[in-house]
Amino acid sequence: MKIPTAYAEGYAKAREVDRDRADNYIAHTTIGDRELDPLMREWAASMSNADLQRFVGAGIEGRSDILRDAPQSMREFFDNLREPPWLYYEGFRPGIRAFNANVDLMLVAFVTEVLVEGFSTLIAKSFAITKRVSTTVRRLRQNNRHMLEIFYPGGLYREGDGWKLSVRIRFVHSRIRSLLADSDEWQADQWGTPVSAAHLGFAISVFSQRLLEYPAAVGAKYTDEEKASVLDVWRYSGYLMGIPEKILYKNAADAAAIYRTGYLCEPPPSPESVAVANVLIQAIPAVAGVKDPAEREKPVRLAYRLSRALIGRQLADDFGFPKSYAALTLSYFRFKQRLGRLLRADNTVRLDNFSSLMQIAVYDEGGLKYGLPDHVRAKEASDW
Repeated sequence: MKIPTAYAEGYAKAREVDRDRADNYIAHTTIGDRELDPLMREWAASMSNADLQRFVGAGIEGRSDILRDAPQSMREFFDNLREPPWLYYEGFRPGIRAFNANVDLMLVAFVTEVLVEGFSTLIAKSFAITKRVSTTVRRLRQNNRHMLEIFYPGGLYREGDGWKLSVRIRFVHSRIRSLLADSDEWQADQWGTPVSAAHLGFAISVFSQRLLEYPAAVGAKYTDEEKASVLDVWRYSGYLMGIPEKILYKNAADAAAIYRTGYLCEPPPSPESVAVANVLIQAIPAVAGVKDPAEREKPVRLAYRLSRALIGRQLADDFGFPKSYAALTLSYFRFKQRLGRLLRADNTVRLDNFSSLMQIAVYDEGGLKYGLPDHVRAKEASDW
């Protein structure tokens, strides 16, 4: 097994804790999407970006009238998309209920902890090289839209937008992976494969398991059935994103173990991770539509305090976040959330939560877009 040099020290430590998982994580740092990546290279080399996007969109939308003009390999790829044997749609219902009842708290955790922690890995290198940090506001809204759709009733059925967006993410990752691998700046011997399966397996574990833990810290409550169901939703979405099943968690314990092992294997946060983490926090007012300069400072200060309380002192210090009292921040935030819910009926809370999420998600005119990056640099790429 080839070990990217940036992981050598962390990998040695991780093996002392869990040898098998450490070996598996490092093996996936040099793996992308074995099925789609070679096909994506073939398609990108043989057709224009406009045709590539048109056919990918047709495949995801199930437009056989358009897809019939696509390369045979692309038609076969979509024909071969299969539901995994473990998929159980009815098992998503408790998770969908829990999400929509607690979506305000989940959004707080998603932005101030989950995404921030996800970028503590070397995946931040890809954002630095592509300069996609400059498009953070739109990316945050796209993430919110994806989360909204996978937790919408029926969203992960073949015709649902949660299914379509999850598969679209797989294509975006594959295209970015190819562009980065061909760039002069990507150092494969040090960092492995761009947007690697290891990083995606780590990220989906954070999105699921940690997305449950951190909202609970700020007041959310779930039953055991709801917890398992939320993980089931994210697991299937991760499967649709093309995450190999060997690095895709099976249950809560597995998700926690993948997170723990990945965190040990990864090097300390890089300057790129620090930059992305701070940009994410500072983008919150723009995502929420706060335009008054004086008002924009308030959510940023609160987000920094909450993020420090949720991710822990060490990582917050590594990111250069302002100092604050974590215990007091969480206690005060929990009190405000509980008081607000006591003063509103459950149905009103759910409606307000759904309306808030709709306002900070991307809904482009004309429906879902299937644009793909066509240049490694964000500023030189077409809009997608």
